[in-house]
Amino acid sequence: MSRNFKWLWVYEIGIAADNSRTLNVDSTAMTLPMSDPTAWATAMNNLGMAPLGIAGQPILPDFDPALGMMTGIPPITPMMPGLGIVPPPIPPDMPVVKEIIHCKSCTLFPPNPNLPPPATRERPPGCKTVFVGGLPENGTEQIIVEVFEQCGEIIAIRKSKKNFCHIRFAEEYMVDKALYLSGYRIRLGSSTDKKDTGRLHVDFAQARDDLYEWECKQRMLAREERHRRRMEEERLRPPSPPPVVHYSDHECSIVAEKLKDDSKFSEAVQTLLTWIERGEVNRRSANNFYSMIQSANSHVRRLVNEKAAHEKDMEEAKEKFKQALSGILIQFEQIVAVYHSASKQKAWDHFTKAQRKNISVWCKQAEEIRNIHNDELMGIRREEEMEMSDDEIEETTETKETEESALVSQAEALKEENDSLRWQLDAYRNEVELLKQEQGKAHREDDPNKEQQLKLLQQALQGMQQHLLKVQEEYKRKEAELEKIKDDKLQVEKMLENLKEKESCASRLCASSQDSDYPLEKTLNSCPIKSEREALLVGIISTFLHVHPFGASIEYICSYLHRLDNKICTSDVECLMSRLQHTFKQEMTGVGASLEKRWKFCGFEGLKLT
Repeated sequence: MSRNFKWLWVYEIGIAADNSRTLNVDSTAMTLPMSDPTAWATAMNNLGMAPLGIAGQPILPDFDPALGMMTGIPPITPMMPGLGIVPPPIPPDMPVVKEIIHCKSCTLFPPNPNLPPPATRERPPGCKTVFVGGLPENGTEQIIVEVFEQCGEIIAIRKSKKNFCHIRFAEEYMVDKALYLSGYRIRLGSSTDKKDTGRLHVDFAQARDDLYEWECKQRMLAREERHRRRMEEERLRPPSPPPVVHYSDHECSIVAEKLKDDSKFSEAVQTLLTWIERGEVNRRSANNFYSMIQSANSHVRRLVNEKAAHEKDMEEAKEKFKQALSGILIQFEQIVAVYHSASKQKAWDHFTKAQRKNISVWCKQAEEIRNIHNDELMGIRREEEMEMSDDEIEETTETKETEESALVSQAEALKEENDSLRWQLDAYRNEVELLKQEQGKAHREDDPNKEQQLKLLQQALQGMQQHLLKVQEEYKRKEAELEKIKDDKLQVEKMLENLKEKESCASRLCASSQDSDYPLEKTLNSCPIKSEREALLVGIISTFLHVHPFGASIEYICSYLHRLDNKICTSDVECLMSRLQHTFKQEMTGVGASLEKRWKFCGFEGLKLT
């Protein structure tokens, strides 16, 4: 016992010396003034020494050396309530200095600061339970509560007979406070018995209750997040359109008025479409629906006019852009002319070297910008010329087609009008029959207003008869017009046949009189190049293949042409090159799987042959 006590006493003296040494270093690092009696007394109190001044006199007379602390002033330790268990952030190169912790039944001595920190396992999610090992053999549950209740509220303790236990706290942050005590040496009272000492090892522990509470909390947070997202989506969702009302005579009149208004046309058309799809059209409401459809059809001309106005605005904007671009090019030409005139020897000799360098750089920049704008303007003009040529070709074909189809379209229009008039006549006849049936029913019934109803029916019949007469006259007039158009069509067909016969006779005469010029005409008629666009393509392809003497594939040629115009078709280019056999020739290159068809320029050889 004496040897153990002596060894323990020597060890404690060494720890106290180490702690005093580290505290002295820290006090100099913090530059704590010695004249501050409260701070100095607190520092010496933590060491368990009586606080003395610089001259050796006691600073506070009420110091109790038996308790190792000042009366009424507890020692400042990290375990005090109100102070965080983990001190403020410390730089990584500075060692953490732990202090002695005094409890009622035991004392905790800090570990050697030069040793590495104790190892811990990976923290489980939602961990509130710690494993505490290295407890004294004589340690009781009351001592464990006394040591660890300073970390926070303890919910449960499970102590084992093998000097370890599990402690479950109320909150997760309390586990961090408990980990601070890992490595401390515990001594029960002032005993030096081996069974009353031990070295604490605190680590994270995995418990089902902690995991279950953490999962419940995560599910609750997920539910809250889903609810928040749902509320946000409902807030940002556009409002649903109002329901379409059911058909009635009153609603029909309102929709008919809206159809005539340009601003409310889209809304009214949607209502009309819904009514038709619902099946609201019947014999009674057919006329109302026909009038609404007719009102919707009247907007076609307005839309076409609006499109034409927008196209006109676009053409005007193009023209303005073209004029502005040409004006900018003129100004660029003037600026470049100024640079060129300044580069002449008369003025160039009077400038300094730096000024000459700046003028030459400015001249190059201006020329590059001018060339870019000039290429852009030339591209616009080229597109306009190509559009004009396409329009001329289309106009020549369209004029022939329109002359022949005009009469056919007129005849078809007249037929459609006649059919519509016939349908109207059938509808009016059905209405007359219905009125007659209603009139017969009215005769049978004994109503007080019988005479008035008869008068109204007679007036309606007279109006219907007059309308029928007008429709019949119009039908006869349309039939007469149709017969006239048929006669005109027959006369035009006869004239076309006569013209064709005259053309055939003229061609025979020309063929007989100009036998010597026939080969020239044949070559002209069989010219492989049909338009100026194809001539431009031939020139560009010839230049491209002249630069590639070993030939190029049709895909490579078309990829180069697509940079100039995206509308160029690969099949058209290949057909054009195949027609010009003396200008381009196709060869097979490669062996086996690397066989490839390549086009080459043979214009110089073809010129000798032709």
